[in-house]
Amino acid sequence: MKKRLIVTNSEAESREEIFQTLGSLLIREGYCRDTYIQALKDREREYPTGLDMGEIGVAIPHTDASHVLKSAMAIAVLKKPVSFEVMGGDEGEIVNVSLVVAMAIRDTEAHLNQVQALLKILQDNSILRELISAESPEEVIHIIKGKEEKT
Repeated sequence: MKKRLIVTNSEAESREEIFQTLGSLLIREGYCRDTYIQALKDREREYPTGLDMGEIGVAIPHTDASHVLKSAMAIAVLKKPVSFEVMGGDEGEIVNVSLVVAMAIRDTEAHLNQVQALLKILQDNSILRELISAESPEEVIHIIKGKEEKT
């Protein structure tokens, strides 16, 4: 995880703003092609990525590997929750999301392993509460690395 790819206290008010913010970071840092942001939007319409983790909603938007130059993840901690459709839910089913992790996966086989590892961390509501209270990218990294070390 790179602190340049983490935004805390994001004031984004829509999925599109979040996709623009995180996608721009991934493109600027050389992880994704210029097509990444639009691909996130297109894929989200077809395959929603909102997850109801109990107390806190999370979204894990991603695209296929053709838009990715090298694997990375960008994280946004939102000041106010934003509505996402629920992954695998009924059409129009909404979850209010406070944490967004945009995945840029180059190796499709590694994709499943990375998502599973991320979900293992995000299933812990105490970790989620810490993450959405984080005030800096360094704090986000510290929380996630601390959880990884315990598992």
